[in-house]
Amino acid sequence: MKKKSYTVAVVGATGAVGAEMIKVLAERKFPVQRLVPLASEKSIGRSVAYGDDELPVEALGPESFAGVDIALFSAGGEVSLKFAPIATDAGAVVVDNTSAFRMEAQVPLVVPEVNPEALGGYAARRIVANPNCSTIQLVVALAPLNRLSHIKRVVISTYQSVSGRGWRPWRSSPSSRSRSFLRGSCRWASSRTG
Repeated sequence: MKKKSYTVAVVGATGAVGAEMIKVLAERKFPVQRLVPLASEKSIGRSVAYGDDELPVEALGPESFAGVDIALFSAGGEVSLKFAPIATDAGAVVVDNTSAFRMEAQVPLVVPEVNPEALGGYAARRIVANPNCSTIQLVVALAPLNRLSHIKRVVISTYQSVSGRGWRPWRSSPSSRSRSFLRGSCRWASSRTG
């Protein structure tokens, strides 16, 4: 699928990760002919910045992928499971940033700095998955060490960022979030403690 420019859809365009995807596409000057920001119905009326442009958000639906070459997904696993097959049936290649396809044998799990050759396996399903954020950073650091001397075991502890919970937790002040967390009254933290 080598073209001069691509129609790129970003599913979850109004979320923290979707916004960052759009920002990186602009910063890296990826050859985007047309960007299609997709989100749920509740985001209709909003727009997203892409370079110097403001693009209206479109509601995600079965017809959203007509003419799309590449669809970047970061709207949760359920959305990916429902809409990634629709996108691939419409001709798009899906790059999924959720856990939905990570363990599927016919879907390559790719970290470009570590195993770019795995991209060759995308043709079976037209979907490429990537590991979660902490795993990506870890394997980028460990891969060169493993090439020098085979690593037998690694013990890791990670503490996931609140960014995985979307925009809402970011909007309250850090000190109020910390106080709420320590009291156990923070809604997004209390389900993970105790």
